[in-house]
Amino acid sequence: MSEPSASSSTPASLPTASSSSEKPVVIITIGMAGSGKTTFVQRMNSHLHSLAPSKPPYILNLDPAVVGTPFDANIDIRDTVNYKEVMKQYSLGPNGGILTALNLFTTKLDQVLGLVEKRADTLDHVILDTPGQIEIFTWSASGAIITDAVASTFPTVVAYVIDTPRTVAPATFMSNMLYACSILYKTKLPFILVFNKIDAQPHEFALEWMHDFEAFQAALAGDGGVRDAEGEPTYMNSLMNSMSLVLDEFYKHLKVRAHRSLSLSLSLRPPPFFFFL
Repeated sequence: MSEPSASSSTPASLPTASSSSEKPVVIITIGMAGSGKTTFVQRMNSHLHSLAPSKPPYILNLDPAVVGTPFDANIDIRDTVNYKEVMKQYSLGPNGGILTALNLFTTKLDQVLGLVEKRADTLDHVILDTPGQIEIFTWSASGAIITDAVASTFPTVVAYVIDTPRTVAPATFMSNMLYACSILYKTKLPFILVFNKIDAQPHEFALEWMHDFEAFQAALAGDGGVRDAEGEPTYMNSLMNSMSLVLDEFYKHLKVRAHRSLSLSLSLRPPPFFFFL
């Protein structure tokens, strides 16, 4: 599943919680709608099942609006909250219904964590699949409750999934990075950027922009609409130039992985996504 961007050595083994007194590692998968979070979770699930011996993860689906999932969730918000009924009862739109459904679900989060803790001795990984309404983790109370409660109980890491083909435009790339930065500093948890769908669009351009400010500036200069009618840099151009400098420190402390959405290569060289956990 993971097509890494650096390093060529292979770890001896994946982290194993059940073989010691350590608790399982929780992976909270976050990303914009359509970025491929659910597919990413499915590929992680497939990989962990394929190991010898098999190490099935404990999966929680927190998306109340998803029609179907390509994996069997151990805990599914849809079994508890009907988001369409929430929309009707509170006269909400789709986004408001999803946010409210998640808010209602978090009132039972202590019971959810209790169920996970009962299985903790037999688990290495717990994976959370979340809705594409990313504002849940930037300002909504339910996002803070989920991340704080999970992180206070288990070792936790955030996997921020990025739709690589949609980030080729400098403005979209910057928007994604700002969201990632916001979530990192809101959750204060270990953070991994996952560039998804690299079988459709290689991710090297993004790594270059993150590591070389001048390369991003050059891409920005080559993008349309960077100057107004008088030949002066537009407001957005100046803003993105400034923000790229601000985010330079943010980039230095990030771990980055790349993932082919249509192929499973987690067990192949270079090191897999789980190497970072």
